[in-house]
Amino acid sequence: MQLFTSPTISSLAAFTCLSLFSGDSNGLQEGQKAPPIQAQDQNGKTIKLSDFEGKLIVVLYFYPKDDTPGCTKEACSLRDGHAELKAAGVVVLGVSSDDVKSHEAFSAKYHLPFSLLADPDKAIINAYGVKMFGLGYAKRVTFVIDRQGVIRKIFQDVKPAGHDQEVLAAVKNLR
Repeated sequence: MQLFTSPTISSLAAFTCLSLFSGDSNGLQEGQKAPPIQAQDQNGKTIKLSDFEGKLIVVLYFYPKDDTPGCTKEACSLRDGHAELKAAGVVVLGVSSDDVKSHEAFSAKYHLPFSLLADPDKAIINAYGVKMFGLGYAKRVTFVIDRQGVIRKIFQDVKPAGHDQEVLAAVKNLR
């Protein structure tokens, strides 16, 4: 019995694996218009991306799950740098597939001064192409969206600690 080991099949298998696990953000690229979003935050308030157009730079960060070690570290980094980000004209919005109640508890526990958007049906996660293969959670990806609603920076495979400073540097480069 002979197994198929041709270079074509091997290349196809490698491409398929890379496509499944890569953080390509649904083909979204810097310079493209950001997909519209609308969701409830931890306070039950409906937030839309269009609310900020012409007013603020949006840091839209996706994370897998409330109150887990990496996600907590990332949220607290953005919390700790929030004053600097706000002074730079930024609004921070976090998104995960957790519900409003989970976001409410997570936000209260860590005193998060920004909105966490509930996306239990994964509409935003899918629109931004950040769904983790097989699990359905969001990948750890951040989008910096300018005042005109255009994606200016995409951070793939974010390292949670110090993410606030990384984002702040990108925002300062927009000027």
